[in-house]
Amino acid sequence: MKKPILYIKAGCPWCLDAMEYFRKENIVLEIKDVRQSDSDMNAMKQVSGQSLTPTFVLDKCVIADFSVDEFKTAIRKHPDTLKAIGLKLG
Repeated sequence: MKKPILYIKAGCPWCLDAMEYFRKENIVLEIKDVRQSDSDMNAMKQVSGQSLTPTFVLDKCVIADFSVDEFKTAIRKHPDTLKAIGLKLG
């Protein structure tokens, strides 16, 4: 399976929360710090239409600029992605 991408900015408190949440849920991500790479920033802007982090991307599922609670709400609209990453929401 292709890994989801999590675009972050180092030191961003929402990004730190998101990374901790995904770690606790045993979801393996490809982390891309957009402050370290112009090409990653450009890729994030291309796919999400914005420059805020964290931004989660897997195929057509794009969830941008979220808190963990906002992610949980948004990901429910993408049942195929939920299944693909193995995330169980109560």
